[in-house]
Amino acid sequence: MAALKDRIASELKEAMKARDQVRVDTLRSALSGFTYKRTEAGVELTDADELDVVRKQVKQRNDSVTEFEKAGRTDLAEKERRERDILMAYLPAQKSPEEVRAVVKAILAELPGQGRNQGSVMKLAMAQLRGVADGNVVRQVVTEELAASSS
Repeated sequence: MAALKDRIASELKEAMKARDQVRVDTLRSALSGFTYKRTEAGVELTDADELDVVRKQVKQRNDSVTEFEKAGRTDLAEKERRERDILMAYLPAQKSPEEVRAVVKAILAELPGQGRNQGSVMKLAMAQLRGVADGNVVRQVVTEELAASSS
């Protein structure tokens, strides 16, 4: 899906014409991430590689929002949120917590009682949900379901 890179490059030109500076900076950051990853890997990026770059940048923005809010810098947190939302448009739709819960319950139903621990359930869940669900949401649902099934 060099199409993702092409789509971002095309939308970068549109953002420049529209003088949308936040969008320009965000899309440039994504293209820069692709270039860095390609240089680091020494090969052309696959579709999955490009999605991983965007996912990583979304996660960085989420982490920044948390830190800026702790520091009381709502202006910077808001900018990071806008950048995150711009990048999220390039990722596949994320599953809702209810959809994640259904996957986790199915995994728990298949696991024997002694195999039910946070690590093993997370490993199986993330294998199925990588790229379509936030890891923090998955961890929270796994924790809740393990607590519910052990009581």
